[in-house]
Parts: sequence; C-alpha cells; structure tokens
Amino acid sequence: MTVRVESGGRLHFGFLNLSLSHDRLYGSLGVALDRPRVAVEADPAEDLRCDHERAREHAERACEVLGVPGVDLAVREELPPHVGLGSGTQLALAVLAATARAHGRNADVREFAPELGRGGRSGVGVATFEAGGFVLDAGHPTGLFTTEAPARGEWAVPPVAARHRIPEDWRFLLVRPDAEPGRDGSEEDASMRSAVEAADPGLADRISGVVTRRVLPALAAGDVAAFGAAVAEVGRLNGAWYADEQGGVYRPPVGAVVDALDGSPAISGAGQSSWGPAVYGVTDAARAEDALAAGREALDAAGVDGEVRVVAPRNEGAEVGDSGQGKA
Repeated sequence: MTVRVESGGRLHFGFLNLSLSHDRLYGSLGVALDRPRVAVEADPAEDLRCDHERAREHAERACEVLGVPGVDLAVREELPPHVGLGSGTQLALAVLAATARAHGRNADVREFAPELGRGGRSGVGVATFEAGGFVLDAGHPTGLFTTEAPARGEWAVPPVAARHRIPEDWRFLLVRPDAEPGRDGSEEDASMRSAVEAADPGLADRISGVVTRRVLPALAAGDVAAFGAAVAEVGRLNGAWYADEQGGVYRPPVGAVVDALDGSPAISGAGQSSWGPAVYGVTDAARAEDALAAGREALDAAGVDGEVRVVAPRNEGAEVGDSGQGKA
C-alpha cells in the first residue's frame, strides 16, 4: 500500500528573545492549522523517483540519513512556499516520515529534522508536525550562538516548553496579499543574525511578560479575545527587532492589511506570520463569515489583491498511514 503523509501549515507569532544579553535565545510561539496542507505519497524503491524539485532534495537527504536505497515519492498537496506558513519544514518532515514508513520504519522527526536543515531557530514547525496545537518552545542556550550559520545537523530542535489544545471553535483568518515571498535560506539567516546582534534586550522582557501573563492564561481560559490581542502584541513587539530588515514593524504591504483588520469587530487580533507576507487574524466560528469579509476589505484598503480564507486549528500531529489508492 502506498504511504500517505498529511500535515497542516502553521502560524508563527514571534520569538521570546533575540538579544544576546539573555540566557536563552529565540524561543518561539505558534499554532498548527488544519488547512492549507501538504500531502505526500510514497512507495519503497531501489532508487529515487520524484518530480517535485524541493521534495526531491528532501527525499535525497531522507534516504541518506535513514540508510534506505530510494523512494518513489509524489507531492499531492502543497503549502504555498515562503509566505509564512511553514512550508519548508512541513514538506521536509512529511517527506522524511513518508520515506521511513514506506520502508517499514517510524522516523523520529525531531531527531532527524536538523539533518534536513530544519528546527535551527524555531521549534514550532517540528512540534506542530508532531502533535499540533499551540506551542511555545524553549529556544537555545545563548552561548551556542555563532555569527555564521552552523552546518546542517549541528543543532538540536528546541524542546517544547508549553503545549495547549486550541479550543475547537476558534478560527484563524488567513490573508495572503499578492506580494514578494518572505525571506528564506541564506537571506533569512543573514537577516536574523543582523537582528540578533542589534536586538534590544528590553523588548525580550516585555514579550516574556505578555506571553506569561496574557497569552498562556488566555489559552487556559479559552478566551479568544484575550488570546488574539496578546499574540498580536507579541508580533508588534517582535517587529521592532526586524524593522531595519523588513522596512518597518511589518513588511509592506502587511502593515496596511493589519491596520484594517484591527478595526474589525470580527477580528480579535491580527499580525504577520513569520517573515510574511501571510497575515493572520484571530476569530471564532461564529464570526467566520464576517472575518472573511473583513479580510477582503483589508486587501482593498491596502490596495492589493490576494487570497482570503478562514481555517480551523489542528490539535493533532501529521497523519501518517496507507493511502489505499496508489499513485497516479
């Protein structure tokens, strides 16, 4: 039977600390989404067969680290790349899990993620692939920071410091303005190093206070309004670290979209996911239609085209099993 692996995207709300003055660096928070998804299918093979360029690179590395001869792999659904929804990590881990299962093995994605170049700073993508939900990771000891990016595999994925199920009636508005893709690869590494070396440690103290006194209590209480306002504040504070790298607290045209969403009663808080340009808005099932309308109006206000949808949270990890259909 053909193996199928499916995993949803994720939102990245920001980091706890980018300053070298504190004991731990990074420490990120985010949530798993049910849609959009990545889905790959795989059969065991004696060589590598894959027509998808990015997936093929991951499959080559997966076969190498797993010690298997090959895999026949196809990408059936794909997250939009470089928009802030975690496409790179979800695709890499889906390929790894599918390759392992095709050969009758269960791979520990946390163990192998660094070998695929994932989980070097944020652990949210790995943790949501594992078990979904809201995730706060513990970051890395600051003493491990280097001015040059470490070689692939020479790090461990940050451990999960807190995980919560997201209330089933919560929803997330996704607005994807038609804009240049977010930063990735060496460009992202250079931007992050610049931000870290110039980071104001006082911002980290403020963010930690928001997370411990507002974000986590709102999750525990199931208070969507308080949660949305709190994660939006985390994003705004993070934006001060990146202002020189992305042209403001939010990268253009995200700021105009966020400003428009902030004025809607259907949205409890809005912000930029990772490097964008994806914008999120926190809402719930009862306000979903109004949130969609607010998203369209926000694009109009920003003077850009784009895609708008409302999605549910995902409180489970990736689905790994037999497809039962085979590959076309």
